[in-house]
Amino acid sequence: MRKYIILLLLITVVSIRLSAQQKVRGIVQDEYSNPLIGANILWEGTTAGTSTDLDGKFEMAANPSVHKLVISYIGYITDTLIISDPAINLNITLRENTKLNEVVVRGKGMGTIQSIIEPLQVQKIGTAEFQRAACCNLSEAFETNASVDVNYADAATGAKQIKMLGLSNEYVQLMTENNPNFRGAVSRYGMDYIPGPWMESIQISKGASSVKNGYEAVAGQINVEYKKPYASDPLTINFFGSDNGRLEGNADGNIRLTEQLSSGLFVHYSNDKRTHDANKDGFLDRPKLEQINLMNRWNYRNGNYLSDFGVRYINDKRESGQTKHNTDSHTDPYEVNLNTNRVEFFSKNAYILNPDKNQSIAFIFSGSGHNFKSRYGINSYDLTQNNLYANLIFETDFGIRHQLSSGLSMTLDQLNQDISLSQSLSHFDPARKELVFGGYTQYTYKPLSNLTFLAGVRVDHHNEYGVFVTPRLHAKYDPIDWIQLRASIGKGYRSVNVLAENNYLLASSRSRNLYIADDLNLEESLNWGISLGMQIPLFSKELNLTTDFYRTDFQKQVIADMESNPNGISFYNLNGKSYANSFQVEASYPLFEGFELRAAYKYTDTKITYNGILKEKALQSKHKGLFSASYQFGNPAARWQIDYTAQLNGGGRMPAPDAFKPLWNEKYGAYWVNMFQVSKFFKNWSVYLGAENLFNYTQKNPIIDAGNPYGEHFDATMIWGPVHGRSVYAGIRWAIPQK
Repeated sequence: MRKYIILLLLITVVSIRLSAQQKVRGIVQDEYSNPLIGANILWEGTTAGTSTDLDGKFEMAANPSVHKLVISYIGYITDTLIISDPAINLNITLRENTKLNEVVVRGKGMGTIQSIIEPLQVQKIGTAEFQRAACCNLSEAFETNASVDVNYADAATGAKQIKMLGLSNEYVQLMTENNPNFRGAVSRYGMDYIPGPWMESIQISKGASSVKNGYEAVAGQINVEYKKPYASDPLTINFFGSDNGRLEGNADGNIRLTEQLSSGLFVHYSNDKRTHDANKDGFLDRPKLEQINLMNRWNYRNGNYLSDFGVRYINDKRESGQTKHNTDSHTDPYEVNLNTNRVEFFSKNAYILNPDKNQSIAFIFSGSGHNFKSRYGINSYDLTQNNLYANLIFETDFGIRHQLSSGLSMTLDQLNQDISLSQSLSHFDPARKELVFGGYTQYTYKPLSNLTFLAGVRVDHHNEYGVFVTPRLHAKYDPIDWIQLRASIGKGYRSVNVLAENNYLLASSRSRNLYIADDLNLEESLNWGISLGMQIPLFSKELNLTTDFYRTDFQKQVIADMESNPNGISFYNLNGKSYANSFQVEASYPLFEGFELRAAYKYTDTKITYNGILKEKALQSKHKGLFSASYQFGNPAARWQIDYTAQLNGGGRMPAPDAFKPLWNEKYGAYWVNMFQVSKFFKNWSVYLGAENLFNYTQKNPIIDAGNPYGEHFDATMIWGPVHGRSVYAGIRWAIPQK
């Protein structure tokens, strides 16, 4: 009898355990297959539930005693589903509630969302986050984000660089709507080409990312999604101005021509023509800018067929250099002039073969023509770059545990370069063609409800470097519902175009001693990382805590050596070690109604071998801290919002100065940058007033030997801190809302 009782108890315990492990999964979308972020999913008659993540996906524990699932979202008709089999992967479509014509409730969504479902560590930045600071373009969208750093690459051209996981932007794959078009010359200035009011969201993926979009994501991926015509307000207008003379206007108009066809027109103009020379060194602190940016996009949907296509034009002019000139000198004033004309087109087409299996086939085709003309004193550099990209993708589910994605891709880059320097360049090919054909397979396996594996591999053939293989593996495990453990490992590759990516270095006397080695390698690296995400219940609220560690080891790398010669620069293949370690911890908590706090700390350790000596990478802070607070109060129809952000940038090392004539220190110290903004939101419009670099901190004398720009020591690339001081700005946003 005792044996039967023990056996019965064991069966009961196992049954309870299996029931507890069983989870319900699915995705919530609108009628146009757009994910609905933050939709509520509850078991009927209970408070047990969850909300959808940044991809519209959710998973929650099954409830053996309740079989009805209630799905709700503001502005959409609430739906109730009967769950007969919890193992079925749900695909839920909510319809817009067209009867809500008299009362429209608009709430502030979460500005930054961490995915708790995807095996990749993905962070999504939304419109609410952009509006917390003066987000005029993509380069300014990360001011309240701890994962991505953006700063100036030099003090003359306005070129900017991203830093992520201790590596600069050439190792981060930048994309617009999954098109990897930030290549070559556009990589330094392209972040200024994406206006903030045009953006719908930004997705940041750390470490070894998906193989779908290529092999170039060494440190991660950043993907920008523009506003969609069928889901955006019919008209939105934004005006911005600052006390330093920067003016900007943005407008986008969207129209749904039929139930199937919609179109959007986007217009941007910015102008900053005022002379800025706060430190009186005779050089502009920031270049004079003028940009015209136009985009027209179309969306068509008919049954299971979807198409998105459009064109874009950019004209960007930059003028910098000396503000005053010694008339007794026999040289001309040192001037910097950059002129860019760029045309893009894109097309994305998809056909849903079987909705029940999430089975579809898609084809992405895009291209660009980039014309860049530049002058740096007596140096000049002109570039024409044409790019074509194609990607054919097939995806399907095999039950709830198996998903497959496979595809074929092609990338063509043609560069024609014309350079004029005071010296001749050896090993420089003015005309270069890169043609890459590739294929990939990515497989997702869920052996348990709380365990997911994502394995991908791609094989590519490069016309110069031959065949290479890119394997990547991700794993995610949830020991309990509010903890996510992730691990990843994967290879990354990159082809280097030295002058196209680093032409800003010509604003320096180092260009007189510029050396480019013969037969530069295809860069090759291995990245691995682990992360822990937690949503800790605390005082009836939720403390979000994320911590991660990533390491990147280079097997092959093209070194930009500013160490061996303080008045020169050399590009050659790595001979020794090169690695980057990055550790970050971030926490956010809604202290009380309407008030949210966010704090983060990041430590990076990046070292490179220069001519046989392993050194810490110069011009990079080891420590970074972020503190951000946002407070909303007042009538929901006319609410106030106050935002404050403080960034701590730790000290670092400078490139080795000339031992006989040291013109800069070997190290620089830590500093704070503070930002503050007050916003007032009304029904269809809002106004905002703010200040950047609130306490006016700047790097003193960022240009070395500015009084002698044609001398052997002139250098505008020794940048580690803010180049220009406090900026007070104001703006207005107005929209005609969707019906």
